[in-house]
Amino acid sequence: MRKITVLKDGWKFLKADMSVNAAMENANLGESVTVPHTWNAIDGQDGGNDYHRGTCWYVRELTEEETAGEKLFIEFAGAAMRADVYLNGEKLIHHDGGYSLFRCELTDHLKEKNTLAVSVNNEDNTEVYPQKADFTFYGGLYREVRLIAVPAEHFELLKDGTPGIKVTPVVDLENRCAKVTVETWHNADSVEITVNNETKTVENTAEFIIENVHLWDGLEDPYLYTASAKLASGDEICARFGCRVFACDPEKGFFLNGRSYPLRGVSRHQDLKGKGNALSYEDHAKDMEIIRELGANTLRLAHYQHAQEFYDLCDENGLVVWAEIPYITMHMHDGRENTLSQMKELITQCYNHPSIAVWGLSNEITAASAVNEELLENHRALNDLCHRMDSTRLTTMANVFMLETDSPILEIPDINSYNLYFGWYLGDLDQNDEFFDEYHAKYPYRVIGFSEYGADANPAFHSSHPEKGDYTEDYQALYHEHMLKMIEERPYLWATHVWNLFDFAADGRDEGGKHGENQKGLVTFDRTLRKDAFWLYKAAWNHRDPFVHLCGKRYINRNEEKTEIKVYSNCDTVKLYVDDVLFAEESGKTIFRFRVPLLGEHMIKAVSGEASDTMCVRYVSEPDESYVFNKGTASVTNWFDAGEIDPAYFSVNDTLGEIRANPEAGKIVDAMMAKGASERGDVADAVKDNPALQRMMGRMTLISLMKQGGTDAESIQQINRILQGIRKK
Repeated sequence: MRKITVLKDGWKFLKADMSVNAAMENANLGESVTVPHTWNAIDGQDGGNDYHRGTCWYVRELTEEETAGEKLFIEFAGAAMRADVYLNGEKLIHHDGGYSLFRCELTDHLKEKNTLAVSVNNEDNTEVYPQKADFTFYGGLYREVRLIAVPAEHFELLKDGTPGIKVTPVVDLENRCAKVTVETWHNADSVEITVNNETKTVENTAEFIIENVHLWDGLEDPYLYTASAKLASGDEICARFGCRVFACDPEKGFFLNGRSYPLRGVSRHQDLKGKGNALSYEDHAKDMEIIRELGANTLRLAHYQHAQEFYDLCDENGLVVWAEIPYITMHMHDGRENTLSQMKELITQCYNHPSIAVWGLSNEITAASAVNEELLENHRALNDLCHRMDSTRLTTMANVFMLETDSPILEIPDINSYNLYFGWYLGDLDQNDEFFDEYHAKYPYRVIGFSEYGADANPAFHSSHPEKGDYTEDYQALYHEHMLKMIEERPYLWATHVWNLFDFAADGRDEGGKHGENQKGLVTFDRTLRKDAFWLYKAAWNHRDPFVHLCGKRYINRNEEKTEIKVYSNCDTVKLYVDDVLFAEESGKTIFRFRVPLLGEHMIKAVSGEASDTMCVRYVSEPDESYVFNKGTASVTNWFDAGEIDPAYFSVNDTLGEIRANPEAGKIVDAMMAKGASERGDVADAVKDNPALQRMMGRMTLISLMKQGGTDAESIQQINRILQGIRKK
């Protein structure tokens, strides 16, 4: 019989680099911790110089009861990022990769008294991914550590962290049946394999036919079968699987079981405020509850292999998943083998999960690396590996916005997606629409998706005139209103993923009023607050539970005689009450807007059927500066009233391309930009060498470019006055 012991308690943690003998000798001086554990639970979320990256030790005595059994293995579900495992001072295994499971055998190394010591390292190196990315690289034994005792004859445990069993269902939709192939790896002569109450005794592989197959059918019916395998020794394993058919069409998008099934959802990082990435099952389950509440039907699990418990939750809840390795941002000459080993482990360990539809080769890998033959060959090797190991799934990539659409790297995976941030980091919202329209027109035979889009929002900041870069909850909502409409109008997008469902730790960030956080989440890092944009997507995607949501609840003090009251709802009609008096009733879809006079303090109530929501707003004579990020600095909003600009002449409201098309106006702007380039040579070189970036900038308004470059209000006004002296032809 197989016995699994979770090693949760009894660990001593030493936050210092030392020899294994020193770690064992000084273990009694260490901090008592429970595993899962990360040493960056706090410092990795605050940013700054305190963020610890290096080698730390975990030491634990193993009891006689824990080490009992014919054969004993130890399993690490996640040790970030490099790990060395020692028993009684003897090194047993080295593992590179912080997100996949690995095991080693202890049997022949056990003594009367046994001390387990594990060194874990998360510092910079040139071999193990990730090394450059916008998220915290936590260190620690942040997932469970388990002892596995098995008989002498047992299922394989070592190779790439295998579960020992692989299930491949092939569905015939027309005849409503499935052929299920079950492969096992073990050191016995034969194995009993059971599927759907049918048992076969074979050497290692069996095939089964399931008639009238019950399909794994997404959110509505994620039905799971179980395949079990048993040896004469008593060792037994099982795997759940689902029978389903995934397909993509360049014009119609994603298909599930032969029907159109547009994938619309979010991305997720595996951390939580105050706990880092050392999450419990309850933490994972809470995240899944929020995802189901939102109504998303797909998840991009970025940017690495996630916990098996979470893939299980995706299987059980019918989420279609994008799984990927942390080959991200920067290609490393010495990192090729690590990309291949991490992909082997991802596919080996996650193959049986019916929720997984695609394997992701890399993310924004050209952001800090040139597209050269070495990079291309690394991707070809990964793509070939995926297809050798799994003929049932497609491969994909998440490409950075400035990657040219004719780049040869786009021809490697089966399908592609782009990460675009027009309307936040740079450019205007409409450029997202333009990008996909141009791409789809130029490459109608390619399958394309939208793998990242988002805008940071601190719920403390608000504005009645929100704009890009102000970190207000209100701009994030406007941003996503545009993106939702853009996506709904383009059914050919095979999958779209909001970046991100939750705010997450990014140790290098210090912006938007918070340290060490990326605030693009629809929900705050601690999961306690759903930002307004969350309710927008819930209104569009969740059709089960009728609700109304009043936006701007945290924006109470308003310096305006009339204010917009906005409601998100999945109902068809919304009534708005002001101080218990019916103000207006609107019919529509998802977004309902009302203009309400402010005379003092008012109670606002939105109602649709049994659903309702309330908020308070009040008129104030002066703007409430607590709502403004970086208050006290020169504002760059509303410098020019529309009436002050003569449309017959050029202005900063024209695009760079329009201005440059006129020799006189173009000369002025080019001189201005040349001056700025001399101060930012690296940026200027990047623009000069990137035609895609040049075209994008040509579509941006001059005022947008100047504001993003940090140009002060007075300089913008001066350029505008000069341009207003040049008539358009």
